[in-house]
Amino acid sequence: MSSELSVDEITAIETVNDVSAARRRGMTIALEMGFDRADATRIAVAISELARNIVVYANQGMIRITSDHNAEPPYIQVIASDNGPGIDDVDLAMTDHWTSSRGLGLGLSGSRRLMDDFNIETEVGRGTTITVTKWLK
Repeated sequence: MSSELSVDEITAIETVNDVSAARRRGMTIALEMGFDRADATRIAVAISELARNIVVYANQGMIRITSDHNAEPPYIQVIASDNGPGIDDVDLAMTDHWTSSRGLGLGLSGSRRLMDDFNIETEVGRGTTITVTKWLK
Protein backbone atom coordinates (compact mmCIF):
# COMPACT_ATOMS: atom_id res chain seq x y z
CA MET A 1 0.00 0.00 0.00
CA SER A 2 1.05 3.52 -0.63
CA SER A 3 1.90 5.44 2.50
CA GLU A 4 -0.15 8.37 1.24
CA LEU A 5 -3.69 8.49 2.55
CA SER A 6 -6.00 11.29 1.61
CA VAL A 7 -8.39 12.27 4.37
CA ASP A 8 -11.70 12.35 2.60
CA GLU A 9 -13.99 13.03 5.52
CA ILE A 10 -14.05 13.43 9.28
CA THR A 11 -17.49 13.49 10.85
CA ALA A 12 -18.10 14.30 14.50
CA ILE A 13 -20.57 11.80 15.90
CA GLU A 14 -22.98 12.91 18.63
CA THR A 15 -26.49 12.23 17.29
CA VAL A 16 -28.32 9.83 15.00
CA ASN A 17 -28.25 12.57 12.35
CA ASP A 18 -24.44 12.42 12.45
CA VAL A 19 -24.65 8.63 12.02
CA SER A 20 -26.75 9.13 8.88
CA ALA A 21 -24.40 11.81 7.53
CA ALA A 22 -21.32 9.60 7.99
CA ARG A 23 -23.07 6.62 6.39
CA ARG A 24 -24.14 8.68 3.35
CA ARG A 25 -20.68 10.16 2.93
CA GLY A 26 -19.06 6.72 3.13
CA MET A 27 -21.43 5.38 0.47
CA THR A 28 -20.66 8.32 -1.81
CA ILE A 29 -16.89 7.99 -1.41
CA ALA A 30 -17.03 4.23 -2.02
CA LEU A 31 -19.10 4.63 -5.21
CA GLU A 32 -16.82 7.41 -6.46
CA MET A 33 -13.80 5.13 -5.89
CA GLY A 34 -15.35 2.45 -8.06
CA PHE A 35 -16.73 0.03 -5.48
CA ASP A 36 -19.81 -1.75 -6.76
CA ARG A 37 -23.13 -0.96 -5.09
CA ALA A 38 -23.03 -4.11 -2.93
CA ASP A 39 -19.60 -3.31 -1.45
CA ALA A 40 -20.47 0.38 -1.10
CA THR A 41 -23.54 -0.68 0.87
CA ARG A 42 -21.42 -2.97 3.06
CA ILE A 43 -19.10 -0.04 3.80
CA ALA A 44 -22.05 2.25 4.58
CA VAL A 45 -23.62 -0.32 6.92
CA ALA A 46 -20.32 -0.82 8.76
CA ILE A 47 -20.00 2.97 9.18
CA SER A 48 -23.56 3.15 10.44
CA GLU A 49 -23.01 0.38 13.00
CA LEU A 50 -19.74 1.82 14.28
CA ALA A 51 -21.14 5.36 14.48
CA ARG A 52 -24.28 4.13 16.23
CA ASN A 53 -22.09 2.44 18.84
CA ILE A 54 -20.39 5.78 19.46
CA VAL A 55 -23.76 7.47 20.09
CA VAL A 56 -25.08 4.67 22.31
CA TYR A 57 -22.00 3.90 24.39
CA ALA A 58 -19.71 6.93 24.29
CA ASN A 59 -22.08 9.84 23.51
CA GLN A 60 -19.58 11.40 21.14
CA GLY A 61 -16.64 10.54 18.94
CA MET A 62 -15.68 10.67 15.29
CA ILE A 63 -15.71 8.72 12.06
CA ARG A 64 -12.72 9.28 9.79
CA ILE A 65 -12.95 7.96 6.25
CA THR A 66 -9.70 7.71 4.34
CA SER A 67 -8.91 6.23 0.98
CA ASP A 68 -5.91 5.41 -1.12
CA HIS A 69 -6.68 5.37 -4.82
CA ASN A 70 -3.07 4.57 -5.75
CA ALA A 71 -2.60 1.52 -3.54
CA GLU A 72 -2.62 -1.98 -4.97
CA PRO A 73 -5.42 -2.69 -4.45
CA PRO A 74 -7.09 0.68 -3.72
CA TYR A 75 -8.99 0.77 -0.45
CA ILE A 76 -11.27 2.71 1.83
CA GLN A 77 -10.59 2.75 5.55
CA VAL A 78 -12.93 3.83 8.32
CA ILE A 79 -11.68 4.75 11.78
CA ALA A 80 -14.30 5.07 14.50
CA SER A 81 -12.92 6.55 17.71
CA ASP A 82 -14.25 7.82 20.99
CA ASN A 83 -13.16 8.70 24.51
CA GLY A 84 -15.98 6.71 26.06
CA PRO A 85 -15.94 3.98 28.68
CA GLY A 86 -14.01 1.45 26.59
CA ILE A 87 -14.93 -2.21 26.28
CA ASP A 88 -14.43 -4.49 29.29
CA ASP A 89 -14.47 -7.77 27.39
CA VAL A 90 -13.70 -7.47 23.67
CA ASP A 91 -14.23 -11.19 23.02
CA LEU A 92 -17.71 -11.02 24.53
CA ALA A 93 -18.51 -7.78 22.69
CA MET A 94 -17.52 -9.45 19.40
CA THR A 95 -19.94 -12.34 19.98
CA ASP A 96 -22.99 -12.32 17.70
CA HIS A 97 -26.20 -11.29 19.47
CA TRP A 98 -24.49 -10.18 22.69
CA THR A 99 -25.39 -6.64 23.62
CA SER A 100 -25.11 -4.44 26.66
CA SER A 101 -27.95 -2.30 25.31
CA ARG A 102 -31.21 -3.10 23.56
CA GLY A 103 -29.69 -3.59 20.10
CA LEU A 104 -29.44 -6.77 18.09
CA GLY A 105 -25.85 -7.41 19.13
CA LEU A 106 -24.54 -7.39 15.56
CA GLY A 107 -22.75 -4.02 15.40
CA LEU A 108 -19.14 -5.05 16.00
CA SER A 109 -19.35 -8.61 14.75
CA GLY A 110 -21.41 -7.52 11.74
CA SER A 111 -18.93 -4.77 10.88
CA ARG A 112 -16.11 -7.30 11.06
CA ARG A 113 -17.92 -9.59 8.59
CA LEU A 114 -18.79 -6.76 6.18
CA MET A 115 -15.25 -5.47 5.81
CA ASP A 116 -11.97 -7.09 4.72
CA ASP A 117 -9.94 -6.05 7.76
CA PHE A 118 -11.01 -5.22 11.32
CA ASN A 119 -8.93 -3.98 14.25
CA ILE A 120 -10.09 -2.86 17.68
CA GLU A 121 -8.09 -1.02 20.31
CA THR A 122 -9.81 -0.24 23.58
CA GLU A 123 -8.95 0.71 27.11
CA VAL A 124 -11.50 0.79 29.91
CA GLY A 125 -12.06 4.37 30.99
CA ARG A 126 -10.16 5.79 28.01
CA GLY A 127 -12.12 4.89 24.89
CA THR A 128 -12.14 2.75 21.79
CA THR A 129 -10.75 2.99 18.28
CA ILE A 130 -11.96 0.59 15.61
CA THR A 131 -10.35 0.52 12.18
CA VAL A 132 -12.02 -1.30 9.29
CA THR A 133 -10.81 -1.55 5.70
CA LYS A 134 -12.38 -2.65 2.41
CA TRP A 135 -10.19 -3.25 -0.64
CA LEU A 136 -11.40 -2.49 -4.14
CA LYS A 137 -11.24 -5.75 -6.04
